[in-house]
Amino acid sequence: MESAADRVCEVCGRPLPASPGRGRIRRYCSATCRSAARRHRVREADRQHIRAPADQDSVNKPLTSDLRQGNVYGVAAEPASPLTQVASARDTARTAENALRAAVDRAREVGHTWQEIGEVLGTSRQAAFQRFGRHIDPQTGAVVPREAETVRPELAEHAMALIAAWSEQRWAEVRHDFDDRMTRELSEDLLAQAWGQTVGMVGRYEHAGEPYVRQAGPFTVVFVPLQFEAAEMAGQVFYDATGKVAGLFLKPIGSG
Repeated sequence: MESAADRVCEVCGRPLPASPGRGRIRRYCSATCRSAARRHRVREADRQHIRAPADQDSVNKPLTSDLRQGNVYGVAAEPASPLTQVASARDTARTAENALRAAVDRAREVGHTWQEIGEVLGTSRQAAFQRFGRHIDPQTGAVVPREAETVRPELAEHAMALIAAWSEQRWAEVRHDFDDRMTRELSEDLLAQAWGQTVGMVGRYEHAGEPYVRQAGPFTVVFVPLQFEAAEMAGQVFYDATGKVAGLFLKPIGSG
């Protein structure tokens, strides 16, 4: 029979501290390991889904005629073009994002904490708040309407592509839409240095989360949660009124 002293974290193998009393047996040493375990379970579930029978008839049967006619998921009706699938997937993603925001709002209304919400989403409480929290106008103290927080959502796609190019060392692509000041001050060498220092501190880059958009004075800011081996970071891309990149940062989650 395993004693408390023999218990180790199921993710990293570190010894687990003794539990303060009765209750659920502790399985992970930290929120980071708990999130890593949750992501592993999700990946395993995805692989099981991929291995399931997926012929066209079996996919179509559960779908309603409305879904087939609308080609919502791109598996039922033949699309007019691949771009039709792209547009349909984009609209579906936006609908899902709105539904997720509404669900988070309801969870907050009944008293769930940002820590709990972050654990369900597989992220930190800071990242959950930054993405879904209602921001306060520092001058008036009023809650900023969500419509004002989601301006120019198309820039999120550009920011994701920029971050992907940065992680893959395609420096020229990262700098392609810089404004004049950024072009002068942030060279390819500095981009490489910044990414290398980040990887040196928090380990290999794994994947990006869902971006979200905020307005900050004259700038539109896209925040991109970035998961590294040992920590979660936030990519921040600032855009001016013309859509040029006016700022680019990699920061720890919750550092502002």
